[in-house]
Amino acid sequence: MKRGVILAIGAAVLLAGAVLAWNAVRQERQFRRLIAAGDEALAGEQTFVAIEAFSGALALKNDSMVAHLKRGDSYRRRGELAAALRDLRDAAELDSTAPRPAELLGDVNAAMGRHERAAEHYRRFLTLDDRDARVLYKLGLASYRAGQPAMAVDPVRRALAIDDRLAEAHYLLGMCLRDARTADAVRPLQRAIALNPALAAAREELADVYGALGRTRERVEQLEALAALEPGRAERLVSVGVAYARAGRGDAAITTLGRAAERYPDDPTVYTALGRTWLEAAERSDDNQGADGQGADGSGASRVALGKALEALQTAAARAAASSETLALYGRALLRSGDAAAAERVLQQAVTRFPVEPVAFLHLAQAAERLRHPAIARAARERYDALTGDRDP
Repeated sequence: MKRGVILAIGAAVLLAGAVLAWNAVRQERQFRRLIAAGDEALAGEQTFVAIEAFSGALALKNDSMVAHLKRGDSYRRRGELAAALRDLRDAAELDSTAPRPAELLGDVNAAMGRHERAAEHYRRFLTLDDRDARVLYKLGLASYRAGQPAMAVDPVRRALAIDDRLAEAHYLLGMCLRDARTADAVRPLQRAIALNPALAAAREELADVYGALGRTRERVEQLEALAALEPGRAERLVSVGVAYARAGRGDAAITTLGRAAERYPDDPTVYTALGRTWLEAAERSDDNQGADGQGADGSGASRVALGKALEALQTAAARAAASSETLALYGRALLRSGDAAAAERVLQQAVTRFPVEPVAFLHLAQAAERLRHPAIARAARERYDALTGDRDP
């Protein structure tokens, strides 16, 4: 009898073991099926479906680093950063030797604007794998965005030593070097553009560097390339025209801005830039007439340029949302044309628009003085002095 009991108990244990083993196998299969379904959904950018699948997998195996990692990444892609952090921290705790959780924790913190913390996670990744060029670049970028460009240089150079074809890394190196010495930024920015001609940010930065170095021709070339790359943005062509104007090439500036006005007839910034260019041409013409002893009488070329300026600025100023800068320019042109009353009205509008263009107060004072409105003139000059710290003689 005792033997029979023992045999029965043994059979029960074997049966229970078999059932447990079968359940474990079935659970493992279900877990893997859910992970595969989540991966498939994530590959198709179906992040909500992916999260549901990975959550199901975690219900079966809550201690799975892979499931926490994948769900955290899914939350990150959906922009649910707090939820992503929770899962990714769990993944990092479950396997401290896995580099991927550290990288994604860096990415999430960077997306949240916590760049110093992001850099800490990227450094942790690099203690596990110091030959990943992309993570070295990310560390440099996080350091730069944390306001530490000098600390960004070394990881970016290390990234480029591994992969010299990372255009973004060359661009970032140029940004970092510019903070120390502007001229040093030229070569890495040029390399970034050579690798990726459509990298607009690098072209913008290189144009600024050329401007700071007084290399006008090269600056204009970069601005023209940006205008060609992004033909739908009016400000690109405007920047080319303004660059020509600042270089003293007034005819080229007017031609470029005139083309911009034809291409973007509804953009007020085009007319503001065109009006400014014509107005400055009129003022230069008057100055030249004065230097020749003929007097700045507003005749000839000056009168034509001033008329063009008024036409363009009137178009821009007619917009309900016209800026203080636009209205100040229009008031300045009206004042030069001799219409002080109209200039005063426009300039009174200019000083109420924010952000206020400080010179609008100076022009308002000049208009009010011509009209013998001493109270308005005095208040405007006082406000101009307060904003600029200067006194007009």
